[in-house]
Amino acid sequence: MELFRRQTNIDFMGKRTVALIFSALLLAIAIGSIVVRGLNFGLDFTGGSLIEVSYEQAPELSDVRQSLADAGFNDAVVQTFGAENDIVVRLAPRSGEERENADQLGEDVLNALRQGSASEVTLRRQEFVGPQIGRELAEKGGLAMLVVLLGILAYVSVRFQWRFSLGAVAALVHDVVITFGVISLSQVSFDLTVVAALLAVIGYSLNDTIVVFDRIRENFRSLRKSGSKQVINTSVNQTLSRTLMTSGTTLLVLMALFYFGGEIIHAFAFTLIIGVLIGTYSSIYVASTAALSLGVSREDLLERKVEKEGAHLDALP
Repeated sequence: MELFRRQTNIDFMGKRTVALIFSALLLAIAIGSIVVRGLNFGLDFTGGSLIEVSYEQAPELSDVRQSLADAGFNDAVVQTFGAENDIVVRLAPRSGEERENADQLGEDVLNALRQGSASEVTLRRQEFVGPQIGRELAEKGGLAMLVVLLGILAYVSVRFQWRFSLGAVAALVHDVVITFGVISLSQVSFDLTVVAALLAVIGYSLNDTIVVFDRIRENFRSLRKSGSKQVINTSVNQTLSRTLMTSGTTLLVLMALFYFGGEIIHAFAFTLIIGVLIGTYSSIYVASTAALSLGVSREDLLERKVEKEGAHLDALP
């Protein structure tokens, strides 16, 4: 805990070249994975059927998957939903499948599960998502992230200065692309919960970045004899304990969600864990380094005093 009681004196900006190379490598791997492997789109985007059933006694997921595979549903995704005896079965769309066939599909899945279990199985809910709805959700999800980034660009420009706004947006794009890359590499199911997690990552990373920028602005006005690099270094060191404490406690909660929250929110928790780790790194290096590289200085943040016309006449005796 000594780290959180005293201010550190780490030369973060002196290592910005190494950080830039590291970020470029991560971005290259992420973009390469997205292009080559793509994203494992879930039912929300591809369309298909969702069947929720309840067992009298909690089943083994491996037995449920085997029962479905024996009935010809080899591509079924099986997850627990809330309690251990509540199961969600997700099926990708099949050629020629329409909404009117979904009821029969649900009956077929229910019969397969009943045959493979000695426990009573009850159908609780059944939904069908068409491919057209999936495409609309993908477009709206992408549009939501674009609007968020543009809004952040305008907000930071007004609150601070345009160099800071470009640095903040660069950090957010950096975080989102790398998180997308990790999702692609791990082939985690990409559904609406992951989109929600990505938007939360943007908000979390922005909050961290704003804290650092606010301290930089204060120090530019108080440390008048220091250069831009030294001011940014001092500011990052002063906010480091807050950054680590916030990230650490957030990660503890997300780890608990990931391990004990059930399969239904694994993708959500996993995305947030990656986003918090990358967001913590980017708020220290990417955002501040981008502002420094764009040439931010004390003059950009000082309020300019405008002399009123005729004021010099009032000063005459």
